[in-house]
Amino acid sequence: MVEVVPTPAAPITGNVLFYTRPEPLNRETHARLGLRRIARPYSFAQSAHVIPLTVTEFAAAGLSYPVIFAGERRQPLGVMGINPTQNMFIRDDGAFEVGVYIPAYIRRYPFVLAADASREQLVVCIDRAAPMIGDLPDFALFDAAGEPSDYTKNCIQFCNDFEVEVRRTESFVSLMQDLDLFETKTATFTPGNPDGSPAGPPQTIAEYFAVSETKLKALPDDKVRALLDNGALPQIYAHLHSLLGWDRLIALAVARAGAAPGPANLN
Repeated sequence: MVEVVPTPAAPITGNVLFYTRPEPLNRETHARLGLRRIARPYSFAQSAHVIPLTVTEFAAAGLSYPVIFAGERRQPLGVMGINPTQNMFIRDDGAFEVGVYIPAYIRRYPFVLAADASREQLVVCIDRAAPMIGDLPDFALFDAAGEPSDYTKNCIQFCNDFEVEVRRTESFVSLMQDLDLFETKTATFTPGNPDGSPAGPPQTIAEYFAVSETKLKALPDDKVRALLDNGALPQIYAHLHSLLGWDRLIALAVARAGAAPGPANLN
């Protein structure tokens, strides 16, 4: 169950990417607040070079950038920059480049669901520090009766749907681990001379986890059929095809920096 708390609640603890001051959405504290149209709508994500993804986003995201897995939990990530603190798909004006897929993790901001152990349910929160939240809003959080506005209800539904996809993603990752399909891979960059010849040895840009095509091909037919039937196989291939995007990402980084990009910490 998801709840808008009726009275001020205790502050939310823990670290979540982008959310610096999360507060449970409250009809008293936030009665006059809402979201405003701002000039730099995605500036909060400009320093994030990797963004969490859900499994149903692999196909769309993979058309724009590599989809990888990282860390002990094998968290799916969209790689949106080579150098840490630089998202290459968000322009200086705080808008996304045209045609680039915007992850749901970014689109739900400044809303988020947080677990409330005392109530044994999820609580709707907003990042009070978000630049688009303030008085005299374009989209009010609550209506005149103190109930969540239609806009807020849509945002809450989006967050709820996102949590469902997170659970589906966890199941997908667990399945990949159970089948032992992950392997460590590297993305490399070879500096070049003006004539196109190599200017030095290949440099490692990133080390990450990916599904192994070799292990996938070695699976028994019944396992492959099960992956096809449960919808996992198309997501696997969307991930694998996305890895072709490393060359584009590296080329963008080199063109913008005028030099070799530095290594990214993705594990």
